[in-house]
Amino acid sequence: MASSEETALLQLEELFSATLARIDSLILQPLLLVEPEHLEPRSRECMRLLQRLHQCTQRLWEVTDQSLRSLRHRLQHPSCSLETLLLLSKADRVLEVHVEYIESYTNCIVATAFQSVIKRKSKYWQGQRKALGQILTCGLNPKSSVGAMLAQALHQPLTQHVQQYVILLLRLRDSLEEGHPSQKTVMRAISLFGDLQSFMRQALLQAEVTQSLWHNLSSHLRDALCTPTRRLLLDSQDVPVTVTPLCAERVLLFDDALVLFQGHRIHTFDLKLVWVDSGQDECECLIATPEDEFSLRARDPQDQVIWRWKMFMAVGQALRGKKDFPGLGSDLEPAVPPAHRRAAYTFRQEGRLCGASYDGEWHRGRPQGKGTLKWPDGRNHVGHFHHGLEHGFGILLLPGAAEDKFDCYKCHWREGRKHGYGMCEYSTGETYKGYFQDDLRHGFGVLERAPPAPQAFRYTGHWERGQRNGFGVQDDMDGGERYIGWWQTDQHHGPGILVTQAGICYQGTFQMDKMAGPGVLLFEDDSLHEGTFTRDLMLRGKGKVTLPDGFVLEGWFARGTGKGLYTQGVLDTSAFSPDPSSTSKRQLGVGAMPANGHWQGVFDPFWAFVREGCPEDLQEAFLGFHIQRAKELQSSQDNLCCQRSHPEDSRGAMRDILEDVLRHREPEALQPFLRKALCDSQHPLGKLLSKLMLTFQATYTGVGANKHLQDLAQDQVKQHARGLWAAYRGLLQVALKSKGQTLEEEDEKTRNLQVHSVMLPLLLPSCYGELFTLYLLLHKKEDTCYSQSLTKLGLLSDTKLLEFLDVQKYLWPLSDIKLTSNERYSFVREKCFLSATELLQKVLTTVDPWEKLQVLEKTYREIEATVMRVMGQEHRLTMDELLPLLIYVLVRARILNLGAELHLIRDMMDPSHLGGLYDFLLTTLESCYRQI
Repeated sequence: MASSEETALLQLEELFSATLARIDSLILQPLLLVEPEHLEPRSRECMRLLQRLHQCTQRLWEVTDQSLRSLRHRLQHPSCSLETLLLLSKADRVLEVHVEYIESYTNCIVATAFQSVIKRKSKYWQGQRKALGQILTCGLNPKSSVGAMLAQALHQPLTQHVQQYVILLLRLRDSLEEGHPSQKTVMRAISLFGDLQSFMRQALLQAEVTQSLWHNLSSHLRDALCTPTRRLLLDSQDVPVTVTPLCAERVLLFDDALVLFQGHRIHTFDLKLVWVDSGQDECECLIATPEDEFSLRARDPQDQVIWRWKMFMAVGQALRGKKDFPGLGSDLEPAVPPAHRRAAYTFRQEGRLCGASYDGEWHRGRPQGKGTLKWPDGRNHVGHFHHGLEHGFGILLLPGAAEDKFDCYKCHWREGRKHGYGMCEYSTGETYKGYFQDDLRHGFGVLERAPPAPQAFRYTGHWERGQRNGFGVQDDMDGGERYIGWWQTDQHHGPGILVTQAGICYQGTFQMDKMAGPGVLLFEDDSLHEGTFTRDLMLRGKGKVTLPDGFVLEGWFARGTGKGLYTQGVLDTSAFSPDPSSTSKRQLGVGAMPANGHWQGVFDPFWAFVREGCPEDLQEAFLGFHIQRAKELQSSQDNLCCQRSHPEDSRGAMRDILEDVLRHREPEALQPFLRKALCDSQHPLGKLLSKLMLTFQATYTGVGANKHLQDLAQDQVKQHARGLWAAYRGLLQVALKSKGQTLEEEDEKTRNLQVHSVMLPLLLPSCYGELFTLYLLLHKKEDTCYSQSLTKLGLLSDTKLLEFLDVQKYLWPLSDIKLTSNERYSFVREKCFLSATELLQKVLTTVDPWEKLQVLEKTYREIEATVMRVMGQEHRLTMDELLPLLIYVLVRARILNLGAELHLIRDMMDPSHLGGLYDFLLTTLESCYRQI
């Protein structure tokens, strides 16, 4: 059954709905009849505020009618639940509409919108005084202005209406039985509408205080500060406070800004970017803003508490974007505003950021976190900041000389400077991928201007303070030359090798880009020139020429007519050598340029990362971007996006890597783990390997694929393997340290064993193509002779070939061959030792010398097993028996370029195999090769 309180609520809503109808027709509609285009700017703003007030009144009227309908339905159907009443079921919605109305109304009060608009029709409104008085039920002053009556008529009915809500809801609560299902809902509505009463009182009081402030300020200050939505919260004239070191004459705290008066100057600070901290004593609080820091000092602790309380409240409201509800005057201590925020700001004071706009995250007055910084001259920086400076990964765009051209830096920063790994694209067409320090290229990096740009080049090497310094490789793509060697201040300086497109190699010492002292010149045909050379590689002065056939010409040399070489000296023919392989082994770089010092700059960032304890957040800065990340950054200049390529849940990736290192220490698990790590572009070892392969390819591909550099290349591969093994040990040391353990020292013998048996086989697949090409070029002549002999021997039948090789007939496995009636032994072809032949051909299917040696051993075992099957007894092959049999199998296997294969195996095999079975078998195969 419906209660008397519900009936009273129905009557209350009916009365308020009628009042709203009268307010709309008597006040709001006449106010809005003025044409806005006929008004001055300030009056047009007032009209906009009145239009907003009218919209809020309509929404309030609609909600009141909805409440009426719910009350009537309840009275007509008493069996319905009490919670069907709109005031109870949707109290939040009712509250929201009331708050919107109050905020719109107080905006009009602050802007004196009523007084401004009614001036144009003052006589009309003077005639409406009696009608306005009928809306007001109490507190009417006959001497009040029409504007004041209008204002009172627009808020007094609402104030009284909300007050009646609270009274009737309290009576409704008292009428409910203990434990009634709607009791909690009613209690919540009472609390909300009680808070609304408090909010309305505070809002009206703030509006009146703010309106009074604008009347007391000069027109200059009022025009600079007055906005309809701004409210005064505290004035230093009411609660005195002094400001140091700015020496402000007056301090005003608004709900959106802190304002300081200094003579005719006004300092306005957006509260979203104001941080408040306790001072050195209880009468002081410290204020931090993006460009200023000062303190507010009150006369006594009570005044300081008021300022601190109001500041916390105002800053919190500004950050949330709305006034506190339920009430601004709550006695509860406001929460301390967060130190970490997000906001936009334009810097005005002189300095590095003058005129720049920053939009992003802040911490205690300084940009910190992700953000975007834009300068008036077109510079843009998107990335991470720390203590107001670029710090962490970021992308910087700098306007280039040409229109619509930019220098784009995608790199890591430290304290406002480029520091760490980066990728840079310049408006000139050049690109740089490498390390920076203090805004300059420093460490390992690659600078390139790709064709078809003029003067195309590519430098891969070390930098120091923005200049090429240390070891590096540069390709002059226009001239077809490659320099491999040492640099100083952007010039060739120190030992170096110059390789031309024609296959000519020069090794010597350079000083400031010029050849200095004696050098060595090697030609494609293995001619060797020794002496002093001109820039165009012409022998000059005293020198020596060794021809491919071993003849030596020693004397004085000069440029002849045309392009020839004039000489006067002695020709020595005593060193004639008919063997072409005797002169093809001439190599450059190994003695004069030891490989162990070439690419230390590649390892330096890795070891710095290890010394720091392998922190996850610095992995990219030290080790560079992995492949997928680098691809994502290629298009980042267009959209200026610097989001991380890995998800947030990958933050523990480095910790997982170190755990894997510990789990796979045992010998049987170590090599599979390292193989996986080296193939992973996000793993520290994988990143290190990718840079090492970059240096290897830059040195030994294209023009650098020169046979005279083969020894230098294989020495470099071994050095890279040593470096990678040491890098793995570095990660293991960090992993053990995190568990409170230490890594045992490794002696030289153990280290060499692990490098050759574990790391080198894993490294070879990455560089095998370039390395084997050098072996092919170096042994091309002898492999050509071998191929020709192989072809001739391959024409012989099995029996003829066995006879030619003088294989003892008791070793012939002809009984294993099933002949048809039309076949004879003399025509048997490629069926003897077929299984051994197929095994030996597997040498070509692997790049690991150890696996190649195992193939060779299996071939030997298969030959011996075939012989024992033929003889029907145990038999160990002697060298005289094995050699011709192995030659036979080798001829039938038809392995081309065997010389290159044999030399690579010999150079890269584990030294521990020297003197053992594998060494013996390899020596036997080498003898077979020479015999063929």
